[in-house]
Amino acid sequence: MTALLEIRDLRVEFDVPAGRLPAVAGIDLDLRAGELLALVGESGSGKSALSMSLVGLNRGPTAHISGEVRFGGRDLVAASEKELRGVRGKDISVVFQDALAALNPTQKVGDQVAEMIRTHRRIGRRDAWRRTEELLGEVGIANPAQAARAYPHQLSGGMRQRVMIAIGLANDPAVLIADEPTTALDVTIQAQVLKLLKRLQAEHGTSIVLITHDLGVVAEVADRVAVMYAGRVIEQGTRDEVLFHPQHPYTMALLGSVPRVDGPHADRLPAIAGSPLTGVTRPPGCAFAPRCAFAHDSCADRMPPLLQRYGEPGHLDRCLLDEPARVRARAGSDPEVVTP
Repeated sequence: MTALLEIRDLRVEFDVPAGRLPAVAGIDLDLRAGELLALVGESGSGKSALSMSLVGLNRGPTAHISGEVRFGGRDLVAASEKELRGVRGKDISVVFQDALAALNPTQKVGDQVAEMIRTHRRIGRRDAWRRTEELLGEVGIANPAQAARAYPHQLSGGMRQRVMIAIGLANDPAVLIADEPTTALDVTIQAQVLKLLKRLQAEHGTSIVLITHDLGVVAEVADRVAVMYAGRVIEQGTRDEVLFHPQHPYTMALLGSVPRVDGPHADRLPAIAGSPLTGVTRPPGCAFAPRCAFAHDSCADRMPPLLQRYGEPGHLDRCLLDEPARVRARAGSDPEVVTP
């Protein structure tokens, strides 16, 4: 399948009082045409820093971004701010986690959708407003004409998130980045938003980068999965490969911490020992080694490359463990906790 977005050796660092924090530490990743790629990992793993750097939303005097992000024959990392303004909202759009914070509280939501349309198209106000109401209807808002004239605080959380998706789709982008779009929603509305994203993917052919820590969401909608830890992708593959045949102990541990809806009720879910890395200094070897029950001396010496080892072609991981050790680790994780 054709790669629509090609990320090569992407690095994102931020100046902090203790030094330079490596939020993204050299990532190679492709987003294919028409697929939904889920970025998974604990808070602080670099998911949002990676996604925001794709369109330069985390540029600034304290940010240092290098590597390549190839899209449409150009490198977005090297692009000027003027060039990126022509890409944002037109070719690549972002749906933010907190819709109430992202929307302008002083403007009606219809004006905000129409503004995005008119920013990138030569279109009159009346036609932009008509298209706004069509978009609000497409994302499942029951009375789009009425909702368009409402202010953000007058809408429910689910409706605000649908407005954000409408803004993201205003110019029929090739790529939609959804940063934890269901985190603040109840499970019923969450399911509706996920169903909406899959429908838009199917009907518009939109490629979607979904950032989440929820493996249930991944099981529901993802085509491929990239698991991140300490700024690196430590495993990637199709949804079924990663969820049902995990290769990295960190992925196995994440799966093991998901509650089951069948079987005996556990008084306490298993937790991953230790804490994620947060400092500016990173070890030369596997960043997960201090928390891994199966780590050996070699794990601390060097960072394993992202390669296919024991999985299917395209199922890559950064782990030095041999197959017997992986089987033992997998037996302790229970990868069937997530049902797609």
